[in-house]
Amino acid sequence: MTGNDNHRTADRGAKLRDPAGSETLRHWLERNARRLAGKVFIHSIDQDKAITHGQLLQTAQKLSGYLGQAGIGANDRVVLLSNNSIEHLATYLGVMAHGATICTINVEMNAAYFEDILTGLQPRLVLYEEGAVEEGLAERTPGRWLALGDWQADGGTGLFAALEHQPGGHWHAPPTGRSDDACIYYTSGTSARPKGVVLSFGELIDNVEPIADAFGIEESDRLLDFRSYNWASAQILSGLAPLAKGASVAMARKFSRSRFFGWIRDHGATVAAGNPTTLTMLMSEAGSISGADLPTLRFITSSSAPLTVQEAKRFETRFKIPIGQGYGSSEAGWIAGSNEVSQRLGSVGKPLAYHQLRIVDAAGRALPAGEPGLVELGSDPQRAYRYVSADGSVKVHANGRFRTGDLGYLDDDGYLVITGRETDLIIRGGVNIAPIEIDGVLLQRSEVAEAATIGVPDEIYGEEVVSYVVAQPDAGIGEAALLRHCGAHLPAFKAPKRIFFAEGLPKTARGKINRNALIEVWKRQNAASP
Repeated sequence: MTGNDNHRTADRGAKLRDPAGSETLRHWLERNARRLAGKVFIHSIDQDKAITHGQLLQTAQKLSGYLGQAGIGANDRVVLLSNNSIEHLATYLGVMAHGATICTINVEMNAAYFEDILTGLQPRLVLYEEGAVEEGLAERTPGRWLALGDWQADGGTGLFAALEHQPGGHWHAPPTGRSDDACIYYTSGTSARPKGVVLSFGELIDNVEPIADAFGIEESDRLLDFRSYNWASAQILSGLAPLAKGASVAMARKFSRSRFFGWIRDHGATVAAGNPTTLTMLMSEAGSISGADLPTLRFITSSSAPLTVQEAKRFETRFKIPIGQGYGSSEAGWIAGSNEVSQRLGSVGKPLAYHQLRIVDAAGRALPAGEPGLVELGSDPQRAYRYVSADGSVKVHANGRFRTGDLGYLDDDGYLVITGRETDLIIRGGVNIAPIEIDGVLLQRSEVAEAATIGVPDEIYGEEVVSYVVAQPDAGIGEAALLRHCGAHLPAFKAPKRIFFAEGLPKTARGKINRNALIEVWKRQNAASP
């Protein structure tokens, strides 16, 4: 066994002895600073600056001193109102390593609800990016407000200027335990009031290394992510997982179709985050780049929305870049994942073992492999899946086991296939139809760039099947040809009765097809019809 192997064995043993709370985060930070002090942890592309593992530990310990002096400790809430930046991710990690509760709220999607959310949360401290929130909000909401400011290796502004007066080298609060609250993050809230999902340290930390292993993340990896670090998906996969593994992150503020492949090349990314929407956008970008032009890249991830086999094949055929699909929920974190070796097109990978995922029918009975049903998970009968209510109190949504609201099945090898949302089901004459199946058939045609199927009111069947498609430029395809194609590949009761062409399809803030919005489009288009 080499000296490095001895190091890894010692580190692994220390990790196993730690409780899954702030002590685990502290262990990761201290181990990385000891072994990888000069290695870049975060490179912020838009800011053109980086923070190393050693600098991150020093910053986190100084932040702990600042919070300790303010009397902020376990289960005290610290709100973070900012966009992707070194300051954002360093603060997110540092607050939890101290042992307090970090509350991340998307400053673009949730702005209309800031006052209500903050009044309910009753935070001890609000850290904000200047220019990202409206003036006067601080006077109308509780908590002490402090500008997040700018981190620099030799100083900074705002919060980071205040940290310069703090001693480094140790933590300034006792470790928290598994049941203490680690984070609260808010869903997109584009069509309803955003909900605050609460994860304890145990629930959060338990998710980190299993999903890192599912995506094959190692110390040598550099992850590229542009998704909002206000949401759990990026926080866990591209924040906590690289911290746990000693890897690196290249962070962009937003997705850029024209710059994405350049980012991968220039920053030596080995894994790049993505979703079906961004993959579709890359497909429409001119140019002939391929995986051979990006020698460091292992694969691109896809999550947040279903990716059909046809879409995946089209992308991989054009770019020669594998896709590792993943799947999760706000309440449970990441649920499944895959990498360039374990991928199976059409599947989101094998579920993380500790979730004890099952496919069940409406009565909760487990279904055999290949039979679609409801996705249910939960290994701890004591676990409470929790939300923050409007008054800031924590409410329990489910105990023990939790249904995600998604439909799917497990194949014979244990791979999970998601077939849609329970709320998206079309019920035609009492028969359930999953719209994603019809989308997939439409996407078999190379002339179709995007497709979405919905159920619309029908006097005879209750609902009838119609589809919307976005055609490829100069495709020259018409409704009749697509109807014939669907008729040849689907049973008559599933085949769409009309297909409408659109310049684009409505999507949620997370890049998912917004089928409810599409139904409203259909209603407006057919308002004058009998």
